[in-house]
Amino acid sequence: MRPIVIVGGGVMGSSIAWHLAGLGESNVAVVERDPTYAQASSALSASSIRQQFSTPLNIHLSRYGIGFLRQAKELLDVDLGLKEPGYLFLASPAGEAVLRANHAVQKGEGCAVELLDPATLGRQFPAISSEGVALASYGTANEGWFDGPALMQAFRRKARERGVEYVHDEVVGLAPHKVTLRSGRTIEARTIVIAAGPWSGEVAARGDIALPVEPRRRSVFVFDCRESVPPLPLTIDPSGAWFRPEGRFWIGGTTPAEGNDPSGAPLEVQHQEWEEMVWPVLAERVPAFEAAKVVNAWAGYYEYNTFDQNGIVGRHPEIDSIVFATGFSGHGIQQSPAVGRAVAELIVHGDYRTLNLSPFGYERISAGRPVRELNVV
Repeated sequence: MRPIVIVGGGVMGSSIAWHLAGLGESNVAVVERDPTYAQASSALSASSIRQQFSTPLNIHLSRYGIGFLRQAKELLDVDLGLKEPGYLFLASPAGEAVLRANHAVQKGEGCAVELLDPATLGRQFPAISSEGVALASYGTANEGWFDGPALMQAFRRKARERGVEYVHDEVVGLAPHKVTLRSGRTIEARTIVIAAGPWSGEVAARGDIALPVEPRRRSVFVFDCRESVPPLPLTIDPSGAWFRPEGRFWIGGTTPAEGNDPSGAPLEVQHQEWEEMVWPVLAERVPAFEAAKVVNAWAGYYEYNTFDQNGIVGRHPEIDSIVFATGFSGHGIQQSPAVGRAVAELIVHGDYRTLNLSPFGYERISAGRPVRELNVV
């Protein structure tokens, strides 16, 4: 029997592989061009999880994800160091209406989330200045952060234990039932899953498939603070700058300035973002951060879906053997357990069983029907 070939062995591809093997698929091959994962989004992610989305399906994906992460020891034999202090979104007067609309969606989906006026924000989180804040949204449960690289490696290790083959090679040619590798090897496949993260658009193009996914660089700064600051949730300022605790340090970052977010930019830390966009905002939001000092930094890629910043999942509408699992635009690592299960069910059973991901299907792109996510961090 021809194998199922998964292009990309990061957290998404390895989750799909592990789930496929768990459903009884005995012939699964994962093609990964860099088994060191030096530039993989999974290895360079800030690895957080939240329920505070504006799209119900994103809420469902992450709700499944948090349950999976809590069971990681039993399911994958790994301790992910999951911490759940929540997310705190801050809105200016201009952003208040959107925050309230998002809150209504979240409450409708049963999320544990509270709206805080500036006075309540100040009482609950006295380290945070409420200056310029009209309203805040605080997730009181099911949100936090974890060891993302450990999740990726656990999926990979356990998939191999279940018999999945990992092939160190690169896909240079793509046809409906065949991949051609840089080594010259070809693999005849019954199903090909494109889960190559930021490079999924490039992989799809090798089969003349238009896929609006590209690598977008994001810098993360590790900083120390001379003053003692009490534990805080992952906090998103109205400017888009964010921060959270990381052991005895803190990490933070922001979305690059308009005009400074090119596709495929080198993975080099943009230190000017700290000086010009992150530190000034954080110092105003948390006065103790005035004395913050960067002690480390790294850059990683978002697999950025330029169409609507949501995942592209499911079969190609005209090429039944091609399946997508990509374009999550920064949400992939938290959604990898749910998407892995859903895609495996789609391949094995022919339809979704646990979660219906059809709203994220490829068809919406050609039809020009974006699924807009308003809570993009």
